[in-house]
Amino acid sequence: MTATAPREGELWSRCAGCASLLYRKRLRRNLDVCPECGEHARLAAPERLRQLVDAESFTPLPDRPAEVDPIEFVDVLSYPHRLSAARAGTGLAEAVVCGTATIGRHPCALAVMDFRFLGGSLGAAVGELITRAAERALEDGVPLVLVTASGGARMQEGALALMQMATVSQAIAALREAGLLTVSVLTDPTYGGVAASFATNTDVVLAESGARMGFAGPRVIRQVTGRALPEGFQTAAFLLRHGQVDMVVPRHALRGRLVALLAAARAGRRRAWRAVPRQAPVPAARPAAVADPPGTAADAAPAAGADAWATVRLARHPGRPTTLDYLDTAFEGFVELHGDRLGADCPAVVGGLARLDGRHLMVIGHQKGHTTGELVARNFGMASPAGHRKALRLMRLAARLGLPVVTLVDTPGADPGVGAEEQGQAAAIAENILSLSVLPTPVVAVITGEGGSGGALALAVADRVLMLQHAVYSVISPEGCAAILWPDRGAAPQAARALRLTGPDLCRLGVVDDLVPEPVPAAHHDPEAAARALREAVLAHLLPLLDVPPATLVRRRRQRFRRFGAARAGLRMGAR
Repeated sequence: MTATAPREGELWSRCAGCASLLYRKRLRRNLDVCPECGEHARLAAPERLRQLVDAESFTPLPDRPAEVDPIEFVDVLSYPHRLSAARAGTGLAEAVVCGTATIGRHPCALAVMDFRFLGGSLGAAVGELITRAAERALEDGVPLVLVTASGGARMQEGALALMQMATVSQAIAALREAGLLTVSVLTDPTYGGVAASFATNTDVVLAESGARMGFAGPRVIRQVTGRALPEGFQTAAFLLRHGQVDMVVPRHALRGRLVALLAAARAGRRRAWRAVPRQAPVPAARPAAVADPPGTAADAAPAAGADAWATVRLARHPGRPTTLDYLDTAFEGFVELHGDRLGADCPAVVGGLARLDGRHLMVIGHQKGHTTGELVARNFGMASPAGHRKALRLMRLAARLGLPVVTLVDTPGADPGVGAEEQGQAAAIAENILSLSVLPTPVVAVITGEGGSGGALALAVADRVLMLQHAVYSVISPEGCAAILWPDRGAAPQAARALRLTGPDLCRLGVVDDLVPEPVPAAHHDPEAAARALREAVLAHLLPLLDVPPATLVRRRRQRFRRFGAARAGLRMGAR
């Protein structure tokens, strides 16, 4: 474990790497890097800024995070209580500090995360603040520098935290389109939803010496696979060997590397740069992308008092129809396309050309199976990086051909294995999220069973998001949430209720547009009726999108994800 930088006022500090007793002032002069063994202690966001930016050049953004408790989450403590404790313990309002500054006299916008604040978790307020920093970079025509330190998306905000991966990725995409440099600096640790979105989808990815990054953490991977991990797994050197970062930089050289990058970006844009007007704030109300088709979410809502844990069990039922089942019944003429064109074909993702009511389209989905053998062969629907890249290849092909895309989501999450991490799982998910946010063709996503974390979102950044009546969609599994926030895993049913992962909950939150009714008591009792309902729902939501110009589709899709969480609740804005 990497040590946290010692607190102010302490005279001596013991290194977590070599156990040397170090004089505090000497350690601070060495940027909190052990002079004996080179161990990099974790830094608080204010100290990180002091080390990176020119003296007295940092100006915080005037935006202050709203008080956000979207699902009224309670484990052994209430979410507001945890927030209050984090604010008192860190002196920060949230897990990120955002503003503008100069580095080597080159202007930029910055967002610096702080792991001390609830593990640097990505919630609605954090996503909103980072997005505002990106929008400020776009307005000023300057690069964006992100310094990441996070355990992942914030469980206490449920699916709305998951949506922030798309919200921030869209802001990165806007900077990419404007030709503005984006740089992420990975520090220890960077995991989960942050790793699988803005930490790895920037133009340049630097890793500080001693940093660790991955989609799934080492403990989770060991538990799932039962395998010992390779030496140095997920460390900065490991990431460099596997082509997942541009360079590994010791702390004393980090500012110099950023100066060089910012200088090159500034030189390249001196003659080409033109001011990009700041977009008007997106209203809190749901944007009028298309009129709601017949059959609203309320029409398909389960009976009042339906238990979330019972819904989780139904969503996981082995008899539940799979993507291939729906392709055989709800669609016609399916022609499967294989491979990511980089040397692999992931069986957990299937996709290809099909027809729906005589109209050609691209269908992509997770594939589980019904028997133990099928589940094992398909990795239980958990996509590898090759699966995400195959899906991305098919999405881009659809856009080139002018075909709409329908995705069918049913996965516990992305593959948490060692091989997946070696092949860049986080970056593969991040690229899918970013690319879907700008795909110039209609996209309709349907959560048909389990919608698990970033592995689900990688196929669900869409114009319309539908959900089968007994499906679930969540930032984390109930078991995983219970293991972290409750004393034992037996609290999974309680965690399921707290996560607000059912269709009616997510419709109320605006994450899902409509629920698709299932035959009584559930889809696996009458798969053909379930297929007819899915077919009708997809047609009802897809047909109005076919007449929307591509540029409008992309703009409205971005608005859709821009409005989640703190942006939806409203931010207290200072004068600018």
